[in-house]
Amino acid sequence: MKLAEAILGNPELIGQVAQGLGLGRRDAHAGLEALLPGVARGLHRNAERPGGLESLLGALRSGRHDRYLDQPETLSEPSARVDGNAILGHIFGSKDVSRNLAGRAAQSSGVDGEVLKKMLPMVAAMAMGALSKQQRDGDLAEREARPAPGGLPGLDVLGSFLDADGDGSVMDDVLGLAKKFF
Repeated sequence: MKLAEAILGNPELIGQVAQGLGLGRRDAHAGLEALLPGVARGLHRNAERPGGLESLLGALRSGRHDRYLDQPETLSEPSARVDGNAILGHIFGSKDVSRNLAGRAAQSSGVDGEVLKKMLPMVAAMAMGALSKQQRDGDLAEREARPAPGGLPGLDVLGSFLDADGDGSVMDDVLGLAKKFF
């Protein structure tokens, strides 16, 4: 399962985000659709940095991120926001990057930027949850040691998870999936 499909294809997650932020389902979906490519790119770029992939895989092994997908109601817990903000800090390194992402997403989705700033930690938590489930189910673990182009083990699996059609961009994958639902 791909990242966009794991999140945008899960009506329970969309409903939980909508409820937690006081949005309609359509606005929650639009916000997720607009934020997800930036988070996916951030995860991928972070994994490409020296030690980044090892750090990501370590976080997946030691964290319980899969609970965000298995039990969507946990996204409303304060610990989920703390976890999501920590993930964002790790992948973006600066709150300014997160704010810029939320601003661009507001322009493309029509959802208020302040709401998207609140949604962003949820998106980060869900993305790590999807990666965690992928690893738990064996898709990442089985191929983790296989070198990707450039010699980084496991990066080919992460890249393929984030980029469904292998064209180097996650944006078209998220938009294509969204068209299936609306």
